[in-house]
Amino acid sequence: MSGALSGLRVLDFSTLLPGPMATLFLAEAGAEVIKIERPGSGDEMRSYVPRWGEDSANFNILNRGKKSIALDLKSEAGRAQLMPLIEGADIIVEQFRPGVMARLGLSYDDVRAIRPDIIYCSISGYGQSGPRALRAGHDLNYQGDVGLLALSYGAPQAPVVPAALIADIAGGCYPALVNILMALRQRDQTGEGAYIDIAMAETIFPFLYSAMAEGQVSGDFPGNGDSMTTGASPRYRLYPTSDGRILAAAPLEQKFWESFCEAIGLEPALRDDTRDPEATGRGVAAIIASRPASDWEPVFDAADCCCSIVRTVDEAMQCDHYRARGLFDHTLTNAGGDRITALPLPIASAFRAAPGDILPAPALGAQTGDLTGGDKS
Repeated sequence: MSGALSGLRVLDFSTLLPGPMATLFLAEAGAEVIKIERPGSGDEMRSYVPRWGEDSANFNILNRGKKSIALDLKSEAGRAQLMPLIEGADIIVEQFRPGVMARLGLSYDDVRAIRPDIIYCSISGYGQSGPRALRAGHDLNYQGDVGLLALSYGAPQAPVVPAALIADIAGGCYPALVNILMALRQRDQTGEGAYIDIAMAETIFPFLYSAMAEGQVSGDFPGNGDSMTTGASPRYRLYPTSDGRILAAAPLEQKFWESFCEAIGLEPALRDDTRDPEATGRGVAAIIASRPASDWEPVFDAADCCCSIVRTVDEAMQCDHYRARGLFDHTLTNAGGDRITALPLPIASAFRAAPGDILPAPALGAQTGDLTGGDKS
């Protein structure tokens, strides 16, 4: 593959989502990404459902264009096969609990002794140090630990689980990428490598910028659904239509609010939402619920007031806007020759390989022999 990172070699020890998505970005930008996997089973995500060919659809979409070697890192023979790859590596990404790579003889210091300018990125839940460093967790735990879940979980009797894995992607993948790219820039300037400690929980805090500012200045930290963008304002809410669809209404600025009120015909007494926000919200909800989404869509297209009907994922993938921008031009294939749309990534076209390459995710250990001289597993 061509791309901005062509010529760089990445050894990827990560599994599941945060690390594999980060290295997917690197692969799509031209880097050679080699997954180091367990013999026999490999990345746990291979076993997920639904299957698409030999492995899960999730594994395929996150590992397009990578290579795979299967090595037993607990054995001296496995680690010996890995050494030549470390000598030629530029970046290492690992996602084990703190201390695991050191026990395998593959810590940053171990690797730096072999490749002094290595960029070594560790992704974990709580970081490599601190009282919670060894604590098990998943995305929901990390969001809860930093206060993000407390801002908008719905009714306490029926709390809503977030639709997106914010900690894994925005707290793991993206910070890893940003820091790896900064480390590459630093290496270009100084010749020095870097160790990067990414803690998914703490890197969610930028999402809390408003809550942190408001709480520290006023002494009153926001709670569940009581802020402007978490449901307290009728200007930023989800309103059901008569046919069970949802209107995403976000006319926050006064000019948009006035256009919105005019478009739906809200009675004048309710348009000043500072008087009784809940009464205004009930008035808006009643109007929106009186008509189907197909009626409202042209109304809000004409009003241009930050309101839209919530799309399903399938509808979004068929949207003429995203299609026109080439978002779904890249293609993923499997061993059987089936094809699906590759994961759209926010990489500028100048830095990414052309969409003409129809690439697969690697079979487990497919490149073991080629890259290590050993047998495929």
